[in-house]
Amino acid sequence: MRHLCLYFQVHQPFRLRHYRFFDIAKSDNYFDDGYNAFIMNKVAEKCYRPANELMLELIQNSKGRFKISYSISGTALDQFELYAPDVLDSFKELAATGQVEFLAETAAHSLASLKSETEFRSQVIEHSLRIEKLFGQRPTVLRNTELIYSNHIGDMANKLGFKAMLTEGADRILGWRSPNYVYQHPDHDLKLLLKNYKLSDDIAFRFSDTNWSERPLTADKFTHWLNAVPHHEQLINLFMDYETFGEHQWAESGIFEFLKALPNRVLNNSDYSFITPTEAIQKLTAIAPMSIANPISWADEERDLSAWLSNDLQRDAFDSLYRLQKRVINCQDTSMIKKWKYLQTSDHFYYMCTKYFADGDVHKYFNHYNSPYEAYINYMNVLSDFEMRLEDKAQKKAVGTKRILDNLESQLIEN
Repeated sequence: MRHLCLYFQVHQPFRLRHYRFFDIAKSDNYFDDGYNAFIMNKVAEKCYRPANELMLELIQNSKGRFKISYSISGTALDQFELYAPDVLDSFKELAATGQVEFLAETAAHSLASLKSETEFRSQVIEHSLRIEKLFGQRPTVLRNTELIYSNHIGDMANKLGFKAMLTEGADRILGWRSPNYVYQHPDHDLKLLLKNYKLSDDIAFRFSDTNWSERPLTADKFTHWLNAVPHHEQLINLFMDYETFGEHQWAESGIFEFLKALPNRVLNNSDYSFITPTEAIQKLTAIAPMSIANPISWADEERDLSAWLSNDLQRDAFDSLYRLQKRVINCQDTSMIKKWKYLQTSDHFYYMCTKYFADGDVHKYFNHYNSPYEAYINYMNVLSDFEMRLEDKAQKKAVGTKRILDNLESQLIEN
């Protein structure tokens, strides 16, 4: 028996409003509430509601043989609560089937793992506790933002008690090896589940591509491709954005019909069973250690960090943000801390990417700015105002502390 692991990323960022230089010191209303509500409701209507309804039907009809897993970002959870609470209820209904696993990630869908172990640990713990509260599951598998992984990140995950992490099956890391096995960290027992990006991208990116020679992709054809994988390869991980269904690939493309037919075709016409990430590491033995010194990700041909941190704009914004970490923590203001977390979301840096050609087309699809430079200027205007308000709070706190100390000193003198 071979296994198929279906994992879906559910994410929506809090997008910034158009924040001009002249808004600095005048407004701390950084996020475009109207646009964020519009996008959430649009994607909920096109993807989340019909996809969740279909997933529930497939699970019920399969009598427990169809299983899936999700990682829902903290920012998406916040937006469900604000704009589409029925969608959150439908995820709870999926959780109640017992056939759905929910994974941990960073609460703000951030790149904290690349900059601050303290912030990374804090966000992962926060997200894990929230998943447990919402869905009754304490995650044992971690999906870091953008599938970013390295040995060091694996060390941090292991210290937090996770049993496995998901990451990309990058060719430059695998070499001659196949992604279709369980691997593990070279220094401890943290298991690694690697995305089969070719088969995943056939669904997520190429499904409706009119220039793709394999179009139309049917459930029968895809099952045939699964069967063509060498029999000794034990596990195929299909990882993709949940928005693939109905948003990136519109309903008119036939994506929902494909999804509806796939489980039955796989279960009846192959030797594959569906499996969750936790079941995968429980049932399968790691075939070998996998050492990844430099971080990898899902993005672009390079499968590296260049989608977020390749140019001077991105690096300046990223460094400027995390230089504020100690001051944010010291301010002890929940509103400021929340805004700082939302400003960490990886999408803000993705919008600043200056890549072109094939990779650039992907970046443009997700980008609501006219240019990467506009994204950078807008972000830095917000950050300038945020830093100014941090300084103001620090000064007021210092004045308040001095007043308390002066009062205590007066009391001591009087006594």
